Amino acid sequence: MLLVCRFTVSPSRVPEFTGRAARALELLAAQPGCRGGELGCAIEDAAQWVLVVRFDSVDAYRRALGPFEVREHVHPLLAEADTTTESTHETRLTVAPGGRPEHHPSLLTP
Repeated sequence: MLLVCRFTVSPSRVPEFTGRAARALELLAAQPGCRGGELGCAIEDAAQWVLVVRFDSVDAYRRALGPFEVREHVHPLLAEADTTTESTHETRLTVAPGGRPEHHPSLLTP
C-alpha cells in the first residue's frame, strides 16, 4: 500500500517543511509494516513536493497512524497535503533494480 501526499511549499518554508517531513518519515518507518518512504521535490517546480510511504497492507498503514507521537507530528503534516487527488494507493506493480516487473493482485476487488 502506498501513501502519496503532494504539497506546495514556498521557498521560505522549505527548511521547516523538510524537517517536519523527516520527523514524519522517521516515526512512520518505526511502525510495524512500514517498508520505508521518500520525500521528493519536483524538478520542474521547486515548490511542488511529494511524500511517499510504503506499507505492507492497508491495516499496517492504519495501525501506523495510531500511536500518540504519530498523531502529534505526522497527522498535522498530512493535513497540509493537497487533497484534490487520492492519497492512498494499492501497490499493483513493482520491480527491483535489474529485475522484472512483478504484478500484485488487488486487495480491494475479488
